[in-house]
Amino acid sequence: MTPQQIARFCLELPGAREDIKWGSNRVFSVAGNKMFAILDFLDSGHGALAFKVGPELFLGYVDRPGIRPAPYLARAFWISMQRPYPMGDAELREALIRSHQLVVARLPKRQRLGLVLETS
Repeated sequence: MTPQQIARFCLELPGAREDIKWGSNRVFSVAGNKMFAILDFLDSGHGALAFKVGPELFLGYVDRPGIRPAPYLARAFWISMQRPYPMGDAELREALIRSHQLVVARLPKRQRLGLVLETS
């Protein structure tokens, strides 16, 4: 996936919005300010990507070549990667959906309405 495809995909997730923060970082969030993905992480300008993963998957991801703990966000189980992304398109889409849903799951019940995706 290209950074443009990732941005388009993130914005298709329920309740997602994009803001520019910390210079030129494209931040994708739900419920106002709850981040689930960041493009051009740390102003790399090369499509660096960071997103949240579950604690049970964190160590498995960072053991893979090309994936590392996200600076400043690793304690919240965020990973980062540079282009070319070390995940295939389908795996990356699933990881972004999972990141979105991890953030949604922590919202108050009334804010979760319409944001939870059905799993098959």
